[in-house]
Amino acid sequence: MKLYILKADNSKEMDDIAGELSLKKFKLIDEDDRFKLMRKRRYGNILVQIVSLLLALQVSWVFLILNVAYFTYSYLWASPHVLITTEKVDDEGNPLEFSDMNEVLNKANAIL
Repeated sequence: MKLYILKADNSKEMDDIAGELSLKKFKLIDEDDRFKLMRKRRYGNILVQIVSLLLALQVSWVFLILNVAYFTYSYLWASPHVLITTEKVDDEGNPLEFSDMNEVLNKANAIL
């Protein structure tokens, strides 16, 4: 799971970014005066799961195990998390590396 960090100049801009992400089915996990943490759950590509289930029914149960592994990976590790913050440095004083909105949306809509 990679944490994407989006920069906001003030709380109004932070709310605007969070509103735009909620339209893309991101859910708010946590918030504070300085940040909002959101995530979008991914469940994997439905076509891959259907083909895997059909193969499990006709060929071997191994495909069922692969399907469960693919779902688990998609749900736990491929789901993008986004931190929207007004901070410019982390706790240790190092500058934060910000992502852009296109990068976040590409990860959220990726097939695999």
